[in-house]
Amino acid sequence: MSIIVSSIGQGLLWAVLGVALFLTFRILDFPDMTVEGSFPLGAATAVTMIAHGVNPYLATLAAFVVGTLAGLTTGLLYTKGRIPILLAGILVMTASLSINLRIMGSANISLLNQKSIFSSAFLQHLPKYFDSVVVGFIIITMITLGLVFFLQTELGQAFIATGDNPTMAQSIGIKTDRMTIMGLMLSNGLIAFGGAVIAQNNGYADINMGIGIIVIALASIIIGEVAFGDLSLNERLVAVIVGSILYRLVLLAVLQLGFSTNDLNLISAVVLAVAMMLPRLRHALKLDHVIKKGVITHD
Repeated sequence: MSIIVSSIGQGLLWAVLGVALFLTFRILDFPDMTVEGSFPLGAATAVTMIAHGVNPYLATLAAFVVGTLAGLTTGLLYTKGRIPILLAGILVMTASLSINLRIMGSANISLLNQKSIFSSAFLQHLPKYFDSVVVGFIIITMITLGLVFFLQTELGQAFIATGDNPTMAQSIGIKTDRMTIMGLMLSNGLIAFGGAVIAQNNGYADINMGIGIIVIALASIIIGEVAFGDLSLNERLVAVIVGSILYRLVLLAVLQLGFSTNDLNLISAVVLAVAMMLPRLRHALKLDHVIKKGVITHD
């Protein structure tokens, strides 16, 4: 039971990444590779600051700010420098590796004997692993409600219009470049924030913790969409959260079959690939059923 609770808690914490990537991947239609740099950047920033005596809540907010700067850089490279989308993200992701080493001073840094956002008194009285469930639920609820409110504002509608049809958005006076930069800043800020929270939950930050992050975030989005089908925009945000939890439960089930934790990246890629193929497989199976039914009727 405790393992399931742990997986749910991890799903809620990692859902921050799925919701953040949803802003760029689905709404802006922007395949942003910056996330694999901004995630460890947020973790490195928060853990280093905490290790130097900074309040963990302030350190976590600082991680969000640093993440927005990474998103701003990608946005400027794309909109002003006219660098292709993927390459702009890869450049910032690559640069973040050196920046992370500068921040931490080593390949990893521990939070041993340091206070974190998980050190609050009321969390210490909860059953094992319930701290991540409570913190994850509070954080993802606040972020989701904030995004729901934002997307209903005039600025949020302009942001959505930019992703739907940039040409039409420009024709009605929307500054699409600004909307793109804003989306990248918000998305990467949240991803860095998520990195800071997850690093505190793990008790350390590592230079390589960003590897495969985009696959994990995409899995949350795709699994949520496959599981629930056609939904409104607000409902899709909730579906991403549920998708993140389902993804963690799938990983748990696979690991229980005897696979090693060293295979997690491979398993993540396979899970995402299967989830992305499911709609096509469903369509093919329904088509085959219709063909067979037509043949039987004709005979």
